[in-house]
Amino acid sequence: MAGNAREVALLTLSACERQGAWSDLSLKKNIRTAGLDSRDAALATRLCFGVLQNRMLLDFYIGKFSTVRTERMENKVLNALRLGAYQMAFLTRVPVSAAVNESVDLVKRHSKNPRSPGLVNGILRSMGRNIDRLPTIPAEDPVSYLSVRYSHPAWLVEAFLERLGPAETEELLAADNGEPPTVAQVNRLWGDLEKAAASLRSEGAEAEPHPWLPDCLTLVGGGDLEQRTVFREGGIYIQDAGARLAVLAAGAKPGMAVLDACAAPGGKSFAAAMEMGDAGKLISCDIHAHKKTLIDAGAKRLGLTCLTSVVQDGKAHRAEWEGAFDLVMADVPCSGLGIIRKKPDIRYKDPAPLAGLPAVQSAILENVSTYVKPGGVLLYCTCTLQKCENEDVVTAFLSAHPEYALEGFGLPGPVGEVLGGMVTLWPQRHGTDGFFFAKLRRRGG
Repeated sequence: MAGNAREVALLTLSACERQGAWSDLSLKKNIRTAGLDSRDAALATRLCFGVLQNRMLLDFYIGKFSTVRTERMENKVLNALRLGAYQMAFLTRVPVSAAVNESVDLVKRHSKNPRSPGLVNGILRSMGRNIDRLPTIPAEDPVSYLSVRYSHPAWLVEAFLERLGPAETEELLAADNGEPPTVAQVNRLWGDLEKAAASLRSEGAEAEPHPWLPDCLTLVGGGDLEQRTVFREGGIYIQDAGARLAVLAAGAKPGMAVLDACAAPGGKSFAAAMEMGDAGKLISCDIHAHKKTLIDAGAKRLGLTCLTSVVQDGKAHRAEWEGAFDLVMADVPCSGLGIIRKKPDIRYKDPAPLAGLPAVQSAILENVSTYVKPGGVLLYCTCTLQKCENEDVVTAFLSAHPEYALEGFGLPGPVGEVLGGMVTLWPQRHGTDGFFFAKLRRRGG
């Protein structure tokens, strides 16, 4: 693979569409293979994510300037057009001529059809001549308008409209297409926030205290964080504010026995272990052995000794764990619709398999609830915004389990007091990932 940012973006986009690859994993692999430096890696990332965030809108523009329908184009030809159109419409510092020429060159290298370069050249030059008066999206139908404008499938727009109404749905869709902040949790076993911030700044990263989340930094720039001294020494790990709040709500304390039933890559386990002062017992589970390895590596880097990882299916019962834990956290498999701003391709996945998720989530919740001691806490959480995966699962569980009850909690920042014991975090309201969690207390004890 040539060491070219635009080519890396093209190959990643093609793999996402044709092979169902996840953009973040495929992009990292292609960047490594191409040997891109930090500047070109950042450009490839911006191009890839920018196209995914705006794919339906870009196809709308391309369709207005093309005599060939987009669905009849070769995959790599269409993605080269999207890359050119994205640069012209969104990256104003890229000259139109450069966006056109680079896309044409990509097609020359990756299309076997000799007519493709001419097609791409004609479409993008026509778009370039009209860049200040691009076609407008018909606004008569709010679902169609929001779907195209913000590149979310109609079924998802309809679900958000039903829940939020038109104005806030548009705010959410815009947030999904924004660039989320990078939040780093400081490992208090290593040092304090000021020490971590100073180390990051000394190596070129902008690090500021999170505006309302204790022991957390927001980061900008500084290249690959995994190469920074403070990361390698175990001084920080990356965790969205929403996940961090869930652990705060759970209330882990030193000396507790804690189970993280669906843990990989381990962020909540690490946060809980730090809340415990690395004192007590924390079992961190995942169904996949390779993810157990990730958890082990993270715990070793952070110097956590109370954590033990186990390969375990959350639906499979272990009799020896019955009534053994003060706290059980179940961050169950979900549709991931709360993290679209970090994984933009989630929106394009087939929604049909999502219908089976509540049954899986309920099965895990049913099983792990038996592991909680009388008087202990069960924390249910997801990174989705679907009521059927969130409130509905918890409500059904409570109906079948009178030994459990919701318990309120207080959190810092815009969340505040959650008297009902369940909360949904929204990107447009809280500045976090979309996240849901419920705190349930087992009676007795």
